[in-house]
Amino acid sequence: MSVFIDQQPVDAGALGLATVGHVLGHVQKEQRLVVQVLLDGRKPNLEEIGALRQMPLEGHVLYVETADPRALALEVLEEMDQQLSAADPLRAEAADLLDQGQISRAMQKLSGCFAVWHHAQDAVVKTSQLLRLDLQQVACEGQPIGPLLRHFADQLKQVRSALEQRDFVLLGDMLRYEMTDACHRWRRAIDALRQAVQSLR
Repeated sequence: MSVFIDQQPVDAGALGLATVGHVLGHVQKEQRLVVQVLLDGRKPNLEEIGALRQMPLEGHVLYVETADPRALALEVLEEMDQQLSAADPLRAEAADLLDQGQISRAMQKLSGCFAVWHHAQDAVVKTSQLLRLDLQQVACEGQPIGPLLRHFADQLKQVRSALEQRDFVLLGDMLRYEMTDACHRWRRAIDALRQAVQSLR
């Protein structure tokens, strides 16, 4: 039996670790996030996680790679902030193109914005879940992030509705005014969440 956690050999027997599940539990107690598992040099079928957890270590080589969940969350939030910043000119260009009647080009720009906006929502939700942060307790400009997240989702629905109704005048106005403010608030919310993550121990 050989067990390696983050490329360091672990004396599983001395720690009382007899199964893959014991090792994963040991890692979790250390406040680490498992990002990769190799059993005898192969990725196990994670659809059979129950059987994997019960598998004895004897006769196997187990590699476990972990990450600090806070560092991972901060990395994701930083990436989202950069993507939101990069999407802002696309939003402005889409609004200008709609004013010029260049609908097809505007839609190309807008599709990039939608992808970033949805990824940003996912990043905030998944980061808070990963670190067990209550978005009602993390404030941005004196407001909990939870309602801000819902408001942003509602604004995206309104943009999508204007798009589906082919009301390009309304869509252009929304992109130019409502979404400008929403995107700035969204970036401030991500910054507030980043500060909350940094304050975790």
